[in-house]
Amino acid sequence: MKVLLIEDDQALAQALCESLTEAGLLVELAANGSDADFMLSTERFDAAVLDLGLPDGDGARWLSQWREAGIELPVLVLTARSRWSDKAAGFSAGADDYVVKPFETAEVIFRLRALVRRSHGHAHPVIRSGDLSLDTHAGTVTLAGRPVSMTAQESRLLAYLMHAAPRVVSRTELAEHVYQGDQEPDSNVIDVQISRLRRKFGRERIETLRGRGYRLVAQESS
Repeated sequence: MKVLLIEDDQALAQALCESLTEAGLLVELAANGSDADFMLSTERFDAAVLDLGLPDGDGARWLSQWREAGIELPVLVLTARSRWSDKAAGFSAGADDYVVKPFETAEVIFRLRALVRRSHGHAHPVIRSGDLSLDTHAGTVTLAGRPVSMTAQESRLLAYLMHAAPRVVSRTELAEHVYQGDQEPDSNVIDVQISRLRRKFGRERIETLRGRGYRLVAQESS
């Protein structure tokens, strides 16, 4: 999943980027509202983490502007402002969740995963497709109850397909949400990784729709 971190504290932003990356998330950083505004208008993200104390304007004002523009991605406010009036302003602007600094990084990761999962219509932390299961908290995958070894990239690709199922996911969407922006893959890379997933879980489980993309299909192992 691809997350936009909007934070002007360079040390905090770097530490949080590293932790989110270690947790399997793709992270891009914006140091102010203007940069975030440009990135949100030109790229697609699954969620955003927003500081309210930005150098070029209040984060709640930027968030309200994005909501008015129809940008609907889940937004987690991460701020030192703990007063109820600040929380009310954040939620009124369109925040989906609110965490006060100082914070536990693990809590931010859990909340982000929950926001993304719910935005795709999944309430339970374990997403299932037939006998294939993804534990979004632990980041583990099982097939018919047995754990499956996955590379980080395979895990991200499968997770995105599982969150989106049964919707068809285009190559462009996969490239935008599963790969780093500065490492956009060519079509052959995606083909190779889809083939690896099919070898692990069965060819029929990932359907190719010519000219449209891929779709995860619920299957039971024979």
